[in-house]
Amino acid sequence: MHKHTLYFKFIIAYLILGVVGFVMIATLGSSMVESQLKNSIADDLYREATTISGDSLVQNNTSANNLLTLKQYLSTLSDYQNAEIWILNNQGQRILSTKTGFSYYDPVTIDGFDPTKWGSYYRTGNFYGSFQEDMLSVLVPITDRNALNIRGYVVMHYPMSALYEQRESLLSISYILFLIFFVLSLSILLLFTVVVYRPLQKITKGTNEYAAGHLDYEIPLSSGDEIGMLAASLNYMSDVLNQNGEYQRNFIANISHDFRSPLTSIKGYVEAIADGTIPVEMQGKYLEIVSMEVDRLEKLTSSLLTLNNLEVKSRIMNIRSFDINKIIKNTAASFEGSCTARKILIELILTGEHLYVTADMEQIQQVLYNLLDNAIKFSSDESTITIETTEKGGTVFVSVKDHGTGIPKESLPKIWERFYKQDSSRGKDRKGTGLGLSIVKEIINAHNQHINVISTEGVGTEFIFTLEKSKS
Repeated sequence: MHKHTLYFKFIIAYLILGVVGFVMIATLGSSMVESQLKNSIADDLYREATTISGDSLVQNNTSANNLLTLKQYLSTLSDYQNAEIWILNNQGQRILSTKTGFSYYDPVTIDGFDPTKWGSYYRTGNFYGSFQEDMLSVLVPITDRNALNIRGYVVMHYPMSALYEQRESLLSISYILFLIFFVLSLSILLLFTVVVYRPLQKITKGTNEYAAGHLDYEIPLSSGDEIGMLAASLNYMSDVLNQNGEYQRNFIANISHDFRSPLTSIKGYVEAIADGTIPVEMQGKYLEIVSMEVDRLEKLTSSLLTLNNLEVKSRIMNIRSFDINKIIKNTAASFEGSCTARKILIELILTGEHLYVTADMEQIQQVLYNLLDNAIKFSSDESTITIETTEKGGTVFVSVKDHGTGIPKESLPKIWERFYKQDSSRGKDRKGTGLGLSIVKEIINAHNQHINVISTEGVGTEFIFTLEKSKS
């Protein structure tokens, strides 16, 4: 469902951020701006009231009959400051107001006013019921020149409604800036949509295609960022899985074919012997064929088990130091019977009396056995097979060279494939499984070494593989 998607959560988080930002400006921001305005305006009024209290005109007229000049002077300041100015006598009674005029002989008593309890230099409120609206009031005493006696007070009243208007004006600017920022930040959402959300949708579609078995599907992303790298990795994974699937299908088909052919021969000959189709005097010949097919099945099964063990145990090999020259001699000796029958000579050209390498001895012996078996199988009678060891830069090179039928150039890349049999050379080999060189390749790769082949059709073939020389 859409409400569970990352994109939906991102939009919700974005909207919540916008609402929270607006609420914070409207509440916390408003409070901070109002507090700052109060302090700023109160400071300005206090400085102005202090200046007024020290003015000679105020000093001379707080006890005089003529306050008209003083009212005109203060009215100008009142208009400039947008504040009503009062002069109080030393009893705390109002004798002059820039709004209502002056009343020296009939001062206005302010109920509840007590300057000794004033506290801070400013207050907000209706100033003891004197106003219909809240005011910001600042009180400064008028003292004589020695500052010993209080002769009166200067009070300045600034309407809070004007302060609120300033606050709202500043907040309006904040709202506009926040709105501009919020709209501009939509580009982040747009960037997220283009760079992250849409590519993730394509990747999700790709994974769904892979889950449905469509491993040939390619995710259409080519960007160089992490999302593009992820898509490239998934495309590579699907290609590998597709190749593995194709390999498995071919593997099963090859196994089926290689098992079906000898089983069909065995079944046919056994049934023919059982029902008397093959006469008694000919049964020995066909039983030899059956035995040969059984050997072929046994060899195929053994090779498959070997490959399986290599794949399962490739990381737990028994690596140790051993004499490769000795292993070569022992392996060559095991083929003495088949070589003698065909008058094939195995020539050994070995470096030193002993040459120690570090590897899994049993597996390397399997490599030598498979390569030598191949060389004998495809060598001409009365030919020579050469096994040679050389050492260079801490690496031992082992070469197995025959003078047989050779491998066509176009077939060289395929010889490592499982069950591959080149028609012109392998078609005559009824006991071949097509797994020998695959086993060799698996073993050499498991040792992190290399194997190469050089072959000319009609001349011969040479396999060369490397091993790590023992350090001690």
